[in-house]
Amino acid sequence: MKKIHVTASTEYDISIGSGVLDELGRELKGLTKAKTVVLVSDSNVFPLYGERCLKNLKESGFDAKSFVFKAGEASKCMKTYEELLEFLCENRLTRSDALVALGGGVTGDMTGFAAATYQRGIAYVQVPTTLLAAVDSSVGGKTAIDLKAGKNQVGCFYQPVAVLCDTDTLDTLPESEFRCGMAEVIKYGMLGNARFFSELLEKDAKAMIGHIIEVCVTMKRDIVQRDEFDKGERMLLNFGHTFGHAAEKCSGFSMLHGEGVAMGMATITKAACKLGFCDETTVEFMDKILDKYGLPKTIPYGVDELLDAALADKKIAGSEINLIVPVKVGRCEIEKVPSTALSDWLKAGGVK
Repeated sequence: MKKIHVTASTEYDISIGSGVLDELGRELKGLTKAKTVVLVSDSNVFPLYGERCLKNLKESGFDAKSFVFKAGEASKCMKTYEELLEFLCENRLTRSDALVALGGGVTGDMTGFAAATYQRGIAYVQVPTTLLAAVDSSVGGKTAIDLKAGKNQVGCFYQPVAVLCDTDTLDTLPESEFRCGMAEVIKYGMLGNARFFSELLEKDAKAMIGHIIEVCVTMKRDIVQRDEFDKGERMLLNFGHTFGHAAEKCSGFSMLHGEGVAMGMATITKAACKLGFCDETTVEFMDKILDKYGLPKTIPYGVDELLDAALADKKIAGSEINLIVPVKVGRCEIEKVPSTALSDWLKAGGVK
């Protein structure tokens, strides 16, 4: 087992390895004084690992209960969030109790937000079961739910007390979900690790999954420690997300997050090249790696539709938006762009 320590407003360890799931009860016992623990999961993940986790928690002496919601981005909403809070009240959880987020990014984001806001804050543990959640959303303390206006419009920064990443759970991932996780993995190589990007191009990702998670998590840990509340450097982690989130919204959230991120990365890289920030080689590398992992490169929506969705993005500050622009493989920069120029960037990125 590999442990990576995070020093933020809450200090915690990220445990990575085979069989980590069975350490859940013991880890939580050493971190909290909880008597009751609620396991939050979705209808896809709970049948795979839910009972195993509940059994482990009960064997560690916890009164363990479960809250299971319908899988999908559409459930990351006020209605499910309210139902979860009511469940916690009905089961009389106190501020000394705890939640466990078992699942992907939707589960982690919503459980974290519930933990942050229930009785002004209770402990929670992230147990990511998707590659995307393991390398990105489970680490760093961003919690949120969606509104009709867009993704993650209501949320806060609230760190978990631990992250347990069992690499065995990735064996049950559908191929489409694995590909989506690779979009976030590619993001890390592109924004700050050219050597890692080359590894992803040259080697089989599934054969080095532990290494991939460790590299991504370590990079994110370092960025979060320097900029926990997303005021500067941490914005780099949004590479591909401005246009990606807009595409997701245009799809009615039927598009997977990783698909949106892949499209967003391809679009912003083409635009950066056309507008003089990077050269054709950078575009060629981006296209090559997205092709290798079967990820989409073209946004299937028009400029006007995407612009309307993008302008609702929370990354807009006043009349400006922070775009994460590639300069070369392994280096991105934050470019403040007038919101009125966003359509030009979309068009430069090949959007019609």
